[in-house]
Amino acid sequence: MPVIATMDGAEGTCSDRTWPGWSVTLTQPRADASPAAHLETLDERALVAACLDAAFGAFDLLVTRHRRAVYQVCYRFVGNHEDAADLTQDVFLRAYRALGRFKGDSALATWLYRIAVNAALNHVAGRKPALEPLDGHVLQTNEAGPADRLAAVERAIRVRQAVARLPRRQRATLILRVYQDLPHQEIARILGTSVGAAKANFFHALNNLRKLLGREP
Repeated sequence: MPVIATMDGAEGTCSDRTWPGWSVTLTQPRADASPAAHLETLDERALVAACLDAAFGAFDLLVTRHRRAVYQVCYRFVGNHEDAADLTQDVFLRAYRALGRFKGDSALATWLYRIAVNAALNHVAGRKPALEPLDGHVLQTNEAGPADRLAAVERAIRVRQAVARLPRRQRATLILRVYQDLPHQEIARILGTSVGAAKANFFHALNNLRKLLGREP
């Protein structure tokens, strides 16, 4: 059975180290051959079936296809790369254990988002977010000088602090809509609610965010 770990073990492994501060390592019995090339051509349903059949490299490919989106949504909830990395590994471990219950009623990405949102909300419940001072897009800002860049960083931190204070469902809706750019229909499927409720949650989230930020644009 594949196991998500943080270090390469004595067994054959397949690692990914493209994200800062974390790696996904799926331990498999050592094999000289690389995963079958035909796995790359499989659609989601066929790839899930290959995972359930313990096809070598199948779950590695599933992680590769979806790690970026899962990591991003985790980061938006926890606010720092280290916790997001740990949470991402936990999401894929949960997904592996529950893969047999994936019915294909929704897209695999939707199912993974649902696991990620639930795991993230449980992780941050009752905790003060450990927000990092900088985001990549802030570092790359074209603002004129150091003072402008510092102001942009401070604004980003205040926004994230305000988002962290929103009610659970409003926070999830806002993150999925604004940061992940998902449509309301997709958000409704992820959160198990109606499209109307998803739209209402987003509306209330924006209003509450404005109140929390006061005059902040």
